[in-house]
Amino acid sequence: MKIQRPPSGLRMILLLSTVLAIAGCNDIAATARKFTYPPDFNYVSDQEFRSQMEQLAFQLQVLDKALVKGNTEQPSQQQHVLDALRKMERIGSSLKAGDAGSSHPFLQGFMEDFVADVGKARTAASSDPADYYRAGRVAGGCINCHEIHR
Repeated sequence: MKIQRPPSGLRMILLLSTVLAIAGCNDIAATARKFTYPPDFNYVSDQEFRSQMEQLAFQLQVLDKALVKGNTEQPSQQQHVLDALRKMERIGSSLKAGDAGSSHPFLQGFMEDFVADVGKARTAASSDPADYYRAGRVAGGCINCHEIHR
């Protein structure tokens, strides 16, 4: 009696389907990045990028609210402004491209300038008396970058 074997094309499809199913369960891209990107390359996933940009937007709202308060000489207002600027600087620094670059094209030149502007705003806001002019311009940095990349 002769045993019937499935056609070789069907075996190839079955093998390919199995390999793709297994590969789909693993994060092969992350493993490949370890070997294909230089160590100082800052890979920013889309999810992480959106999350950090949302955090920046939230801190910008906090900053705007702190700047709108009536009495600009209040120590609590200065503290709120400084807190928001510090958080924006930290978030921006984590998004900034390393020496080898970044995975997000919009971050190449603009984020470094933005972080520097936030740092200058923080320094001016921490002076006595506080100078909030640069803090007010931080939002302009966001608008400028987003207008260019629409």
